[in-house]
Amino acid sequence: MGLVIQKFGGSSLAKAERVLEAARKAIRAKSEGNMVIVVVSAQGSTTDDLIAKANEITPQPSAREMDMLLSTGEQISIALTAMAIHELGEKAVSFTGPQIGIVTDSTHRKARIKKIDTSKLVEAVETGHIVVIAGFQGMDEQYDITTLGRGGSDTTAVAVAAAMKLAGYDVECEIYTDVDGVYSTDPRIVPDARKADAISYDEMLEMASMGAGVMHSRSIEFAKKYDVPLMVRNSRSDAIGTWIVPEAEWMGEVPVCGVALAADEARLVLEGVPDRPGISHTIFAALAAANIATDMIAQSVGIGGKATIGFTVLNNELEKTIKTLKPIVGEMGATLRETGKVSKVSVVGAGMRNISGVAEKMFQALASEGINMKMITTGDIKISVLIEEDALPAEEETSTPGEAIKKSHLESRKAVKGRRALKAVHAAFGLHLPRKGAGIPVGGTSQTGFKPRAKPLVVAGVGDREAAVSRLEGMEDVLVSGVHLNAEQSRITIADLPDNPGNCSTIFNAIATGGILVDMIVQNMNRPDRAELSFTVPRADLAKALKRTKAVVQSIDPNCAVVGDAEIAVLFVLGVGMRTHTGVAQTMFGALAAKGINIAMINTSEVCIGVVIERARGEEAHACLKAAFHVL
Repeated sequence: MGLVIQKFGGSSLAKAERVLEAARKAIRAKSEGNMVIVVVSAQGSTTDDLIAKANEITPQPSAREMDMLLSTGEQISIALTAMAIHELGEKAVSFTGPQIGIVTDSTHRKARIKKIDTSKLVEAVETGHIVVIAGFQGMDEQYDITTLGRGGSDTTAVAVAAAMKLAGYDVECEIYTDVDGVYSTDPRIVPDARKADAISYDEMLEMASMGAGVMHSRSIEFAKKYDVPLMVRNSRSDAIGTWIVPEAEWMGEVPVCGVALAADEARLVLEGVPDRPGISHTIFAALAAANIATDMIAQSVGIGGKATIGFTVLNNELEKTIKTLKPIVGEMGATLRETGKVSKVSVVGAGMRNISGVAEKMFQALASEGINMKMITTGDIKISVLIEEDALPAEEETSTPGEAIKKSHLESRKAVKGRRALKAVHAAFGLHLPRKGAGIPVGGTSQTGFKPRAKPLVVAGVGDREAAVSRLEGMEDVLVSGVHLNAEQSRITIADLPDNPGNCSTIFNAIATGGILVDMIVQNMNRPDRAELSFTVPRADLAKALKRTKAVVQSIDPNCAVVGDAEIAVLFVLGVGMRTHTGVAQTMFGALAAKGINIAMINTSEVCIGVVIERARGEEAHACLKAAFHVL
């Protein structure tokens, strides 16, 4: 007998009739021969209403007391859902998070799950009850109620599924929401976006972190760690949604499965940073200590003993980030500046491991729209670019009490260029058309116009993940499953590249037409209207790539300097939770700093952090990172 975990969000429970609909879905799953656990969020706007009540009392309520208050919203939902199941003739029992033994750390408002005691759950489902659990909440080891923060009910559902799988049950998890599944992009912006039949954990992790709001990264992290199959589906219909599952072979044939837009990030640039070992560690250790999660990190090659480091943080953490870094930057003799309104557009696809040409196509699509890229980072299966947005009129930047301007609408108005870029990139990759995984059988025709890679740079094995999971002390600990060294790469750096639309597209088209594969790409602004662009190519192709790059850059601006370096090594740390856990970069950079190993380039994604160092110290660096992350 299988076990189905169903999660219903606040909009799916907003009214009595919706609660009854959810109850019917749970009963139907049980009638099909399954044991059933239901995880619920607070109804509709309940959480917002509770926050407003707290603010009527004090503008700065205690985090502990806020957890006590907010947890009541889910308690209402579990009682009503259990009542609805009873009314429809089935047995049900409701539990709060603490009642079923969800134990977390003591970080109020955004606690992490450490363990779940499944004994009460097992007893209830084995006696034929539909179990209804309050999402978003748990308790710490002092028995204080905690809440899990953004996406907390999704996280609860997948964590319970993982715990029950470890207890020996055959589980799957259904996330019911107000959308039909995971689309190739936001259908509110691109109406012809296509729903995916299936997407891999890694692809969904990258999409979730890049602005696709269907699910939060933490729940996907649980699913990947413990190999829990998920389906995202609409609570108002019985249609099949999107499966989120381990990567299948056919997924590697699709270069891009989705495009995402994030308009809630701010970009910071540290200029004139001393180019010596330990500097990156100093910066990102300070941010980790302040519990500030960075997203895009791009460190360019140091010139004249100085380097440029650019990174993004959420807008609501911008002020805290500046305050944290100001004294450190002052001691370094560097400068810190915030670059204004930005949007991040990203393409994601497992096929990038096996197929080249994605960057060229993306950059060409942006150039054709006259959209300039202020920053570029690449990951194992994603490419992200940062676009500078035009400022909105002052009256749209501010709001007064009583104005009914929804945050989502305001953010979308800010992302005018980002929305245009999203549409252009989505069209360029033909994501509106039927393709494998979205509308046609797996055996259908494949994409054309892309070249296969000889072999992926890095692929983590299932055994690596399973071994890493077995060493975790807490369920939600960061999972580092592998550290890999590639000593067969070389780097090309272009300094003082004019910051104009189309320049990157022209350069990478010249490289691609030479049959040369590009892997890591980092672009930073190293001074106003001038960029520094670095990328890696196979060492065997360096001479040919350098010749082509110099020729095309000469046509753009003869004053640009182009240099090649064959003596590099690339190190990759692979895992789950690389961004949501703020200490991963700190540990990586700290381990290298302790050995006096300098970092020349940095690239980050949700599942991989890559750095470029000198080749002579590659093996030493590889060994020290394996020790730092306890990787066998």
